[in-house]
Amino acid sequence: MTAVDAAMYATHLVFAGLWAGSVLFTTYAVLPTAMNGDARPAPLSAMTGKLQTVSRASALLLLLTGGYLAQANYTVGSLTGSGRGHLVIAMVVLWFTLAALVEVGSAKLSDGFDRQKVREPAREARPFLLGASLVAVLLLVDAGAILGLYY
Repeated sequence: MTAVDAAMYATHLVFAGLWAGSVLFTTYAVLPTAMNGDARPAPLSAMTGKLQTVSRASALLLLLTGGYLAQANYTVGSLTGSGRGHLVIAMVVLWFTLAALVEVGSAKLSDGFDRQKVREPAREARPFLLGASLVAVLLLVDAGAILGLYY
């Protein structure tokens, strides 16, 4: 493994963990706080903005590092003709799904917080963030399965 390969793997793993953790924390801690009306819109809006930033930056970095890792480790035949390749394809599908769910959920939160509402936007965003949390966990499980087949 080259230094570039190691840097790509490390960046990929760090941002995958950061993204998944941010989504899970938002769903577990921020969303219930908003649904209970226990916080003002301004701090909740700032947290939602940070989630969007982490999500977008992570999505971009995962696209770049994942693309590098895929071209370095797979051919079209190995992606479509092996269990490990199928897991990589599943990861890409889950990655797009996570990005979409976080974008929709955080947009619902941001729009409501901008209107100085708290409970209503949290209720509207809840299904999207719960779905995003499930997808984030599935992505981590998928990554573990890929590594398990590697070693």
